[in-house]
Amino acid sequence: MILITWNIQWCRGCDGRVDPERIVRVARSMGDFDVLCLQEVADNFPGLAGSSGENQFRAISGLLPGFTAVPGVAVDSIDHEGRRRRFGNLLLSRLPVLAAFRHLLPWPADPQTAGMQRVAVEAVLGTAAGPLRVTTTHLEYYSGRQRAAQVERLRELHAEACGHGRDRMVEEKAGGPFEPVPRPPSAILTADFNFRNTAPEYARIQAPIAADVPAYRDAWTIAHPGRAHDHTIGLYDRLQWPEPYACDFVFVTEDLAPRVREVRVNRDTDASDHQPVMLTLD
Repeated sequence: MILITWNIQWCRGCDGRVDPERIVRVARSMGDFDVLCLQEVADNFPGLAGSSGENQFRAISGLLPGFTAVPGVAVDSIDHEGRRRRFGNLLLSRLPVLAAFRHLLPWPADPQTAGMQRVAVEAVLGTAAGPLRVTTTHLEYYSGRQRAAQVERLRELHAEACGHGRDRMVEEKAGGPFEPVPRPPSAILTADFNFRNTAPEYARIQAPIAADVPAYRDAWTIAHPGRAHDHTIGLYDRLQWPEPYACDFVFVTEDLAPRVREVRVNRDTDASDHQPVMLTLD
């Protein structure tokens, strides 16, 4: 299974051009991916640099026939003309999507900083090895307080899913909305986390939760033990990011660690201010 995660900066490249087709083209050039996790997807935000207000959720989904699109809207408001504006994440899978969840993450008031609502998109995918949970999100950049609260919520959601994964089908639940859906402990968590691997949040996301909840591990350190993370931001856009560093990670649960075959950062593209990251699982 091949998964690509990428903060696409509303499809805006370092040349200032907004181009959803380029985003899909670059992703396809990396490999025959099964799952594509995108952050910073916009709809009706013409105020964003280079954008005409195009519906990027629809545009990108239309470029990937055969994929199921699971949008996760974090910012949902109306403009001055009464039209909806949406901003968030988009998960696309050509594997069967057995269930989908959208989790609004905590956004505690922090008057000293800018901030916005964040969302985690979770999909349970049917794979040859059984169901697998994939969650993609985008944590707060400006407020450390909000980002720390969001990390805690991601840990809670993982523990919650593992608990639900132990639900047993009973006859009276079958066929109705109370019917349990697969929510296995095996999981992938990926995002623009807006923290570095030296930050306390990086360690916290991987800290043990409970005996029956497999901890997350950084797939990069599994695939490249002892090697520093390739930078995922600031390689080309030095105006916004004068110093390149890594903040886009893929975490896998401990049981998946032996199946991590490759983790690779595409260092060649400047189709966004971030670099896409690809995970290959056996």
